[in-house]
Amino acid sequence: MKKLLALLSIVAACILPASSHAGSSNAANPVLPAAKVAAFSNRVQQDLAARGANVAIVARVGRDPSLLPEGIRYTHVAFWVYSDIQQPNGQRGRGYRVYNLYQRNGDLTRSDLIQDRPVDFFAAAQRLDAGVIIPDPRLQQQLLDVITSPTYAALHNPTYSVLANPGSAQFQNCTEHTLDVLMAALYDTSDPRQIKANIVAHFQGQEVRLNGLQRLFAPAASRALTTADHGSVVRTATFGSIARFMDAHDLADLTYRITPDRLVRY
Repeated sequence: MKKLLALLSIVAACILPASSHAGSSNAANPVLPAAKVAAFSNRVQQDLAARGANVAIVARVGRDPSLLPEGIRYTHVAFWVYSDIQQPNGQRGRGYRVYNLYQRNGDLTRSDLIQDRPVDFFAAAQRLDAGVIIPDPRLQQQLLDVITSPTYAALHNPTYSVLANPGSAQFQNCTEHTLDVLMAALYDTSDPRQIKANIVAHFQGQEVRLNGLQRLFAPAASRALTTADHGSVVRTATFGSIARFMDAHDLADLTYRITPDRLVRY
């Protein structure tokens, strides 16, 4: 039952804050002071810009770390894209737009693709700790080509599961969509069947250990916790599993963690 409660704790990990919209910085129940969140989001932005990152994969801690299943540190993953930005005062500049897949507030079994700002991305964080992958320059351009094309939206499956199997097209979560876009960029394809075949052949998700009773009652607790797309072993895409895949295939220039007071290799 403890593991089931841990899984329930990540149901809301990819949820767009209640009563908010794309561009809103107001979380439903913010845990951290807004000023600290803003300062941290700026720190992450400035670090990425200083490294010349046009596209990065960034993850946040959206739930209490003590409740997360073993092997999972981050609960939400998105692309950060260096873009032309219009400030609320009308001024224009350069900064990062965040390309997210968020669960719907009113229906956790459905999701939408939402763009927002770094401060919005961290607004619901439980801890100021970001996982960052900076792809190599060639892959950054390939990712940008996909993100700015119809393929990005076409790869979205709005039927959401926290534990979505990355090798199956039945359900999807925020990290699986990130992985699908990554595979589309790597193999220069928009064919979902080819993307899933490549994932099955080359990617290993994070195992989440559940006993039979937990698997039986997980959907009853939340339909977004279904494991109907898995066999005997439950594996899902996570920031860590994407980082391991990219590092193993020399696809990342740098993978690291950044907090308000330090930066360490992941």
